[in-house]
Amino acid sequence: MAFQEVDISTLEFNPFDKISRQWMLVTAGNEDTSNTMTASWGGVGIMWGKPVATVYIRPQRYTKEFIDKDEYFTISFLPEEYRKALNVCGTVSGRNVSDKWQEAGLHPVKIDETTAVEEAEEIFVCRKLYAQEMLPECFIDSECDTKWYPDKDYHTMYIAEIVKVLKK
Repeated sequence: MAFQEVDISTLEFNPFDKISRQWMLVTAGNEDTSNTMTASWGGVGIMWGKPVATVYIRPQRYTKEFIDKDEYFTISFLPEEYRKALNVCGTVSGRNVSDKWQEAGLHPVKIDETTAVEEAEEIFVCRKLYAQEMLPECFIDSECDTKWYPDKDYHTMYIAEIVKVLKK
């Protein structure tokens, strides 16, 4: 089934459920080489007059190398039947296996300037606008630092314009 572009204003979903419970795949790269990872931290909203998605990626994640290198990345939302694939993409590094896509039972698909997940129900094509490493001195609630960063492997925050929304 092919993807159709839809107007972002037609989306009807609960972002708290969609991101934290259903999870998303953050994907970057090109036809030759790409990587995807499961994420359950992030958000959507308006920033600088644009619809944006915010994703957070730890420094050791292989996908981070692709996102840092490229201007675009995608966020893919999969149906519940792909929960096992989402678990694989959250625990297996593309750096350590010969074909993470195959291991997860997923297929990369070229979308514009980047790569997405063919099995997705919805895809956000995102263009990076801003990136910043989280810093320990910026935590107002120090419990967030001690609880979530015992290894001091702080996320990089990426704010990206959602330039296209695709639905199956």
